[in-house]
Amino acid sequence: MAHHRRVLTGAAASATATMLVLTDTPADAQPVSPVAASSASVDTTALTRLAEGYLQQRADMLTTTRPRGRAATARVEATRSMTAQMQDDLAALVEKGKRYKEVDGGYTKAQVEVEVTGTSVTGRSATLQLTEQTRLHLPFTPQEVADGAPEYEELSVPHTVKFTQGSDGIWLLSSDKTDTEGGPTPTTQVSDVDAADGTDDGIDDGGGKADEDEGDKDAASDTAPLPGGSEDSGDKPMAWSRYSYGKMVAYADRYWKHHNSAWRTYGTDCTNFVSQAMHAGGWGPKGGAIIQRPSNKYWFYGPTKWTTSYTWAAAENWYWFAKKHSKRTKILDNVWKMAKADVLQADWGRDKNIDHTMIVTKKYRGTPYLTYHTSDTHNKSLKKLLSDHPRAWWYAHRT
Repeated sequence: MAHHRRVLTGAAASATATMLVLTDTPADAQPVSPVAASSASVDTTALTRLAEGYLQQRADMLTTTRPRGRAATARVEATRSMTAQMQDDLAALVEKGKRYKEVDGGYTKAQVEVEVTGTSVTGRSATLQLTEQTRLHLPFTPQEVADGAPEYEELSVPHTVKFTQGSDGIWLLSSDKTDTEGGPTPTTQVSDVDAADGTDDGIDDGGGKADEDEGDKDAASDTAPLPGGSEDSGDKPMAWSRYSYGKMVAYADRYWKHHNSAWRTYGTDCTNFVSQAMHAGGWGPKGGAIIQRPSNKYWFYGPTKWTTSYTWAAAENWYWFAKKHSKRTKILDNVWKMAKADVLQADWGRDKNIDHTMIVTKKYRGTPYLTYHTSDTHNKSLKKLLSDHPRAWWYAHRT
């Protein structure tokens, strides 16, 4: 369970256009051309290209590629207030990219596409509802990828992008909003604060306060690197288990972005997604009566949110069912011991309420790679997550 957090990457529109100059832009970045149009006949395809170029520009800031000189710049027509915000954001993304390079090699290149889901034009204002689809390539060779390394991290982030038309007919980028709904800040975004603590009422994830006092959790998993590292593939032996870990991972790989229409999507969807993956791998429901809904002893999915157990979609409730009542998981003493199909949960603010749930979909040379909803992310390295959230408590579940 977690607060909604809205990350703003643009401010209110100003009628004055400015040219944003980025002196730390990768050398192969292409300038973003302005669009001139009348408000009566707007070329939304051209506006889409502008939005895509702007999002590509943001993603490029994370990469290890650096300009060959001060002449390597990119420009985007934006309002004055948007330019000020973007200067701060792009500088922060450069620093984020440098930190990622230090912890695990960073990203070698970025590929961004956008999918527009809605447009509206009113007078001199245009709004695009779109989804950013980004691949951030990792520094692995083709042979390493063939051996099991992830080729890239992927993310899918919804945006509301707005443009304002100047007096000269040029459309200016005026704002960009993403709603991360309580999960980790998407890789291509920045935030002034860490992920919010889970202090809400659980409405967005179908959870809430359980009908019993559960006592204390196990100690959080250690994050210290294991001595000597590890070259294991992360595969768990199947001989002793009645579950199919391969099916859990395959489910997460398939539905990390395109949500499975056979299931509901919650506002905060991370635990719902992991429950679906566990179900795909053989976890059977326990209980099903409406009266059992608020008890952490049960885990079931009903035809409505109100006939589904708290434990299905709420991170805190899921912990107690999985670890204590069903004993389907046990808490590992160190996060680096996780294997594929294991589950990692986070308590961002150390307030003893778990906020977020993820599943391991790859492990390569000792590093687990996590996949999750809210925001939809595929194969983000544990090293990056730990560097993003140094204050968090982590609970690594062996499934």
